[in-house]
Amino acid sequence: MNHRQKKMLWRILAGTTLFILALLLPLEGWTRLAAFLLPYAVVGWDVIYKAVRNIAHGQVFDENFLMALATVGAFGTGEYPEGVAVMLFYQVGELFQSCAVGRSRKSIASLMDIRPDYANIEREGRLTQVPPEEVAVGDTIVVKAGEKVPLDGVVLEGTSSVNTAALTGESVPRDVAPGDDVVSGCVNQSGLLRVRVTKPFSESTVAKILDLVENAGNKKAKAEHFITRFARWYTPLVVCAALLLAVLPPLVLGGGWGDWIHRALIFLVISCPCALVISVPLSFFGGIGGASKCGILVKGGNYLELLADAQIVVFDKTGTLTRGVFNVTTIHPDVISEAQLLEMAALAEGYSDHPISRSIREAYGMDLELSRVGKVVELPGRGVRALVDGKEVCAGNDKFMDDIGVAWHPCHRLGTTVHVALDGAYVGHLVISDEVKPDAEEGIRALKAEGVQKTVMLTGDAKAVGEDVARRLGMDEAHTQLLPADKVDCVEALLTEKTGKGKLCFVGDGINDAPVLSRADIGIAMGALGSDAAIEAADVVLMDDKPSKIALAMRISRRTLRIVRQNIVFALAVKAIVLLLGALGMANMWEAVFADVGVSVIAILNASRALRVPDSANS
Repeated sequence: MNHRQKKMLWRILAGTTLFILALLLPLEGWTRLAAFLLPYAVVGWDVIYKAVRNIAHGQVFDENFLMALATVGAFGTGEYPEGVAVMLFYQVGELFQSCAVGRSRKSIASLMDIRPDYANIEREGRLTQVPPEEVAVGDTIVVKAGEKVPLDGVVLEGTSSVNTAALTGESVPRDVAPGDDVVSGCVNQSGLLRVRVTKPFSESTVAKILDLVENAGNKKAKAEHFITRFARWYTPLVVCAALLLAVLPPLVLGGGWGDWIHRALIFLVISCPCALVISVPLSFFGGIGGASKCGILVKGGNYLELLADAQIVVFDKTGTLTRGVFNVTTIHPDVISEAQLLEMAALAEGYSDHPISRSIREAYGMDLELSRVGKVVELPGRGVRALVDGKEVCAGNDKFMDDIGVAWHPCHRLGTTVHVALDGAYVGHLVISDEVKPDAEEGIRALKAEGVQKTVMLTGDAKAVGEDVARRLGMDEAHTQLLPADKVDCVEALLTEKTGKGKLCFVGDGINDAPVLSRADIGIAMGALGSDAAIEAADVVLMDDKPSKIALAMRISRRTLRIVRQNIVFALAVKAIVLLLGALGMANMWEAVFADVGVSVIAILNASRALRVPDSANS
């Protein structure tokens, strides 16, 4: 318990003691009233204060108003013990709920316990601990064994294994050495590392993830909006109903005012909407926290809710279903040597950051004399045009060759073909191969097991390459040789195929696929352990880049929605039954307390289950 909760516990204990004394003492009249007012004031003064304050601010109908009206009314009708008992049990329920919510928030905080407390900087031969916010880009920090990596950077010295479990949910550590990138939030498990900082703390991976999780509650699901609207109308209606219950029967039937007012007060206690107002948002918060534990970052309850209705899942290929790590596997020159062909292609691709460009430069293996390269034009979805030694070099796909009027010929080797033309003449091609992710096939099977009706792959690769990958993975459709704009058109067409409440998910790398991610009902990005664009572009981010996590996210979503529905049905059903019994005079204040506090406690406990994510996520 925190300090506030402990203070409330002492108030409840003191109020309970005074309440028992008031019950035992043989008092009458004003002294009996005073004896019960004392424990009532000890345990319930804050409820009365909040009710009055909210009324002054125009917020009349809330649980504080209902409790204040019911308990003050009980005192007004001479039912002193019931008035104190209702307030006492209400506060017990509030304390229990506060502790349950606190534990849930603490569990989520521990799942995302990645915020670094300090960074080590060497100054005058000594290590000094400073707040991560004070470290500048370019500074060198020291990360000892067992410490969190406080900022994103590049390893300068040392080798180690880093635990990325807090980010990805995976327990297998990652080996790092000089030249490797490390991201904030990971834990250095063994050797000492010297790291050059590449991003300020405000733009680091850990800061972005924490901001994402902390603000997830701002994007509410439809069920949460429903409960908010429901409570806004429900509370005034039950107050009016209680007033009618207190007034109409005595006027119609004659007499019996005290009995009907007492029934109306019981009606008010029962009608408190606490169980719904607290448990429904807590369920979504728990679902988001449980997903975070698995390395799945969901940006709000609305996206968690949409995942449950996923009907069509569309994938980008490179970096999503495949590793995005390309290797030059074939070099087929026509009129020049292999070395010249590879050199021309590497120089033309020298300024591009595309994975294919990097693979060609790596295959060249020597330092590029970029001073030989003049004007460079990169054409998305086609290739690169550059001046090399004063000659025009074009490197790209079939469409690019067709656009510039160069006659090309296909390659019998399977892979991505990069054709090269020199001053308008075809000089050969390179074949580049990518590797399918180990869990991609498993991920597609899992989606179909979850009821996804269609899986589609969109790629700019050649028809043979794209269809081969789709066939190996068991995809329903594959669209190849697409430009970025073509992918948007394909998604637009697929959106028309949805039925009922079905939703379309697009899964991409979050960098080149931003237009498609935003057009889909749900955009899912591969987080790539620090890809800023991925975290910014999508609604859901998979921090370990595993396609199999998509089906798990859907199971978490559906499980969370089941818990939400259970709480709504249970709370409304119990309240409806006890409200009817109260109106008929068959329920007293003790049943009313159960209908309010007891139902709230049970709903809170059920909502807390959303935090636990078993392998099946079905329990």
